[in-house]
Amino acid sequence: MAHDAPVVFVVDDDASVCRSLALLIDSAGWHAETFPSAQSFLARPRARTPSCLVLDVHLPDLDGLELQERLAPDRIDMPIIFISGHGDVPMTVRAMKAGALEFLTKPLGSDVLLSAIQSAIERSSAVLAGEAAMQALRECHASLTGREREVMALVVSGLLNKQIGAELDISEITVKAHRGSMMRKMRASSLAHLVNMAAKLGIAPCAGSTGAARARTVQTARSEDASAALPRVPA
Repeated sequence: MAHDAPVVFVVDDDASVCRSLALLIDSAGWHAETFPSAQSFLARPRARTPSCLVLDVHLPDLDGLELQERLAPDRIDMPIIFISGHGDVPMTVRAMKAGALEFLTKPLGSDVLLSAIQSAIERSSAVLAGEAAMQALRECHASLTGREREVMALVVSGLLNKQIGAELDISEITVKAHRGSMMRKMRASSLAHLVNMAAKLGIAPCAGSTGAARARTVQTARSEDASAALPRVPA
């Protein structure tokens, strides 16, 4: 069942703790889902909404720290808040080094837990937004023709239209046409914007481009950034 509200997963083998946390979480406007074990949580399909995990350290099958290790590689969009009635310094250090957002001890203070969950949801939202933006960028690049990709790589390498034409054995007018189409498809507002996109996509400067050409691209991008930052003076 889909929920518009962010999801807070609670994994604790104490049913009374799960019930009380679910009530607290739901009353704060989020949606709580509780699980009695790590394995039952792992069986749940991945959430596609902002989420976080409130995780007990001591669980009957897979303990909380082991679950964290399993989730760490590909679940950075779901921050973990550890809870424990018997936490110690080495355990806390291990959890925090592995990326936990908080390590709280029972009995839990409502305000402290809700504040931690709020921070976790905000972090999750930011990560998901970043992933969505990156996916949109990949889709824009995938929409380019082969020639437009070649032109883009040479543009961000600092080559002028005339040089690109010579490199690809096409006219300067044709280069301009491909460049304009590429900029529209990439939704790039400027050369600086395009260079930033290329860096995110991992598009390296072409091997044949000169250091002077690359320096020119950087200087142009910086000039555009500086111009954009200047206040407009009324005519």
